Amino acid sequence: MTEISTNRVDWRALWASGDLARFCFISLGILLHATNETMVATVMPAMVGELAGVQLVGWSLAIYELGAIVAGAAAGRLVSYVPLRTNMVVAALLYAAGALVCATSPSMQLFLAGRLIEGLGGGALVSLAFVSVERLFSRTIWPQLFGIMSAIWGVAAFSGPLLGAIMTELLSWRWAFGVFTLGGTAMALASFIVLDTPEATKPRTSIGKAPPFPFAALGCLAVAVVLIASAGVDIALLRSSLLMALGLVGLVLFFSIDALKPRSRLFPARLFSWRTPVGAGMTMVAAFSVATCSFGVYGPLLLTSLHDIPLLTTGYIIAAESIAWSILSILVANAPPQRERLIIVGGAAMIAAGIAGFAYTIPLGSIPLILICALLQGGGFGVS
Repeated sequence: MTEISTNRVDWRALWASGDLARFCFISLGILLHATNETMVATVMPAMVGELAGVQLVGWSLAIYELGAIVAGAAAGRLVSYVPLRTNMVVAALLYAAGALVCATSPSMQLFLAGRLIEGLGGGALVSLAFVSVERLFSRTIWPQLFGIMSAIWGVAAFSGPLLGAIMTELLSWRWAFGVFTLGGTAMALASFIVLDTPEATKPRTSIGKAPPFPFAALGCLAVAVVLIASAGVDIALLRSSLLMALGLVGLVLFFSIDALKPRSRLFPARLFSWRTPVGAGMTMVAAFSVATCSFGVYGPLLLTSLHDIPLLTTGYIIAAESIAWSILSILVANAPPQRERLIIVGGAAMIAAGIAGFAYTIPLGSIPLILICALLQGGGFGVS
């Protein structure tokens, strides 16, 4: 582990020690997950045309996120029982296996099974990347490493839609998932070779001192997500409302169970309390995520179905949203604290304006106006 005595990072020393190369391989997991997450929207129209099952479109993202949420929450605990390197290798192989199932699936049902496996691997890779920074690198350079990871996420969010659109236009949507099969396999091999330090090859604690694993909380979370996703598969007022209500109750129960287990809890105390900075921030992120996810999931499908807009064009629009998020987040990163309230409110107003604009521009089919709304939505999130 390279120790840095000041806040200034000695990148040459990091490279000479091998820590920088190790960090690059660790960050590959974030690249794989985030690229895949944003790529699916652009391949969805072609995939639905071949596999049918348009009513299951929402599940393609929901079931991936289900796997990612559960595995991401669990992975941080698993390092107490299983070495970090082993966790990384298994997560990467799960990701590659899920991508292979998606690439070769003959039906939407099997495709969704592959997405679940892929989500389990991808969510674990992201969680383990953050765990790796904490375990393998000096605390003094964590801010710089986390900053690099944020930039990687922005690059992935930009490249995912373009990758999906280009693969679909030139070859087939199946090849887009084939690329991730190769990427996951390479990630597993690289993790086995590079993560050879004592910190990576031994569990965090002995079995006797390891915190209890949150089986009950994670099980409740999984059931809640499935219930909410099921509400949108075959929409009927009574059935969908009941499933949605049960799912929301399940989420409340999940947070309650998590709060009762201090040693194994997954979230901080007073998670959504507006009286604390953490609670207010988590509430903001949750609200913005709910508000902005619809265009990323359904935007390309709607534009292709309603107006025959090429997949590559929709990919560029989704990518532009990610670019706006990355650029504006960097521009306001050093803003003085007294302006933070105004900046956050301004970002929220940008998101609201973008969503309201989509309601008009998507039925109209105007690409320039849709692009402006996408820039507002993505930029608003980045600003906030």
